[in-house]
Amino acid sequence: MSTRDALTIQELKRAVAEGKNWYLAVLEAIRLWHSPEEDCEGRHYRYLVDNEAFDWLVLAERLCEELNALIPEEERLGLLFSAMPPAGSPGGEFRKMIGAAKYQAHLNYFYGILVERFLVLAVIEEIRKEKRVLGLTSDNGVGDEAYRRIYGASQSALLKQFRKERHYRHVRSISLSELTEFTYWLFKYRVKMRDKSCVASDTKKALAKLHEMLKLKGKPLYPSAPEG
Repeated sequence: MSTRDALTIQELKRAVAEGKNWYLAVLEAIRLWHSPEEDCEGRHYRYLVDNEAFDWLVLAERLCEELNALIPEEERLGLLFSAMPPAGSPGGEFRKMIGAAKYQAHLNYFYGILVERFLVLAVIEEIRKEKRVLGLTSDNGVGDEAYRRIYGASQSALLKQFRKERHYRHVRSISLSELTEFTYWLFKYRVKMRDKSCVASDTKKALAKLHEMLKLKGKPLYPSAPEG
């Protein structure tokens, strides 16, 4: 941990111990945080994907670990698993509190990773519906067909290309960290390969799927999502 981040954690603990809203204190600490990744107590935390996409919830989890008993467990879980601030927290604070640079990097993560995942889910669902109309019930090949429709190649072929570009080993398994990086690579690949109208249509489709899933769970689109 850098000296700068150590001081940020000290200030976070002091502020919350003195009665400051813990959620706002965490957002302030996020704005001040410097390290893109770190190892802490046997775990590797990666906050910035490809030096562009900021996963604020991973950093929030790391900071909440430092606060421990100072945070009500129900509120902590609500933030980390549903990205929902505790009841009574001032609205509209997220963008201002984490700062312009971190917010832009957060948008890169939101659209380039979270929304990209929902695009794949939406297209998989489309293919399944098409198959049901034809009386087909097997899901064999549905995933690869979705990748071909979106990216023009199978998932395995795209993963091979991604690893070749990044000089990663070609192995059968994939870690969560590499999968996240691969998803962001897919997003940039799609934007580069497809025309703007297709990219806009894909984004609209993915956002609709995201809203649908959250609605089924009875949750609004979380406050860190961009407006509009």
